Amino acid sequence: MKAQRSASTPVDRYFASIGAALDGLGVFLRDDSSPLYKHGLIARIVTEYVQRLATSFDCWQHHLDYAKSFRISRAESGFPVFQNVLELENDRRTAKARLGEIADPATLREEMADFILRHKAFPAELQQLMAERLYLEKVQEGHVFSPLVLPETVKVSVNPKTMRPYYLVHWGAFDGTSNLPLVYSVMVEDSSTDLVKLLVTKDGKLDSSVDIPLPVGGLLNPELAREFDAFVERNSAYSLSPSTIATNLDTDFDVLHPKQLRRIVLGPFYSAGITAHNQRVNHILEQVADPLNAWLLTWTIQDVYSKAEKPARKGLWSSEPAREEFHIETSDLEAARMGVSAYEKHALIPHEAYQALYAAGETESVFKGYQTHIISGGQVITDV
Repeated sequence: MKAQRSASTPVDRYFASIGAALDGLGVFLRDDSSPLYKHGLIARIVTEYVQRLATSFDCWQHHLDYAKSFRISRAESGFPVFQNVLELENDRRTAKARLGEIADPATLREEMADFILRHKAFPAELQQLMAERLYLEKVQEGHVFSPLVLPETVKVSVNPKTMRPYYLVHWGAFDGTSNLPLVYSVMVEDSSTDLVKLLVTKDGKLDSSVDIPLPVGGLLNPELAREFDAFVERNSAYSLSPSTIATNLDTDFDVLHPKQLRRIVLGPFYSAGITAHNQRVNHILEQVADPLNAWLLTWTIQDVYSKAEKPARKGLWSSEPAREEFHIETSDLEAARMGVSAYEKHALIPHEAYQALYAAGETESVFKGYQTHIISGGQVITDV
């Protein structure tokens, strides 16, 4: 993220702490002891969305240099409210046109210097234009966390048992009700006749003569790509359980067979003196001397996978496509509530803040059920 201003106001403290948290999460994702690092492709996917978030916060901080409009979900997620995300997306789409109406930086600097010399005063309006230009240039770079980040196929292989190609596809969504960033990935087999003929050899391997320039924007199957985009737009809300989304995918596409769907819920985020969704944690974090270290970031990994596939049935008068049977871990009440096969809850916290919680005797109650990761000196210590 961009260089932080002094953390003298609540807004500055918030940007300082969320910047430190996202930087810390980036360190965790690159650490070879982290669970996601063991699945390098998944770690790279999540890193991409963390970088999108960091870019969005850079843009919002630039925006505050000339427009005082920014709200966060203080009592719930700790992330910006959805309206900020919508406005950022709108500015991204209109940035080119608006930049065409604003003088270039060199001209603005000359006009500011001339204004000071002639009027012996600060050129506030010109500075606002300069700040707006810097903001729009940053937004125009494009890699922000949009309300919906469209799907991308990043892996293609073949299941030799079913003789089908399968894809790893990911997408992102910023949920407008919970104000939480969500990252999705799905491993899906494709039984489309044309794709099977194109990609699968007779011995059940991926045809190496077919050039697939990964990553591919959208679902690899071009006949279903647009429909798949529309599906994720309808089915990425936090209120939908992963099992519901997987079932809807299985139902809506007869030739797509989702074998595993994963959702990573980033947040809630806690920052001393800013957020108010856990008074006990906030009170302890407020005892931390350095506001850059007075934060706690949590995230949840939710997985649902197919335990079996019900074969297709073809009859004289009717037929049914193959359907998945998804496993829900009913022996775990939390997994059953989430509608998942398995889940992991993680917490990332600076060493100084962890010490404060430890001194208060709160670590066991705060981190119960979480895999705890402490960041210190640019390194991550896990499972303390």
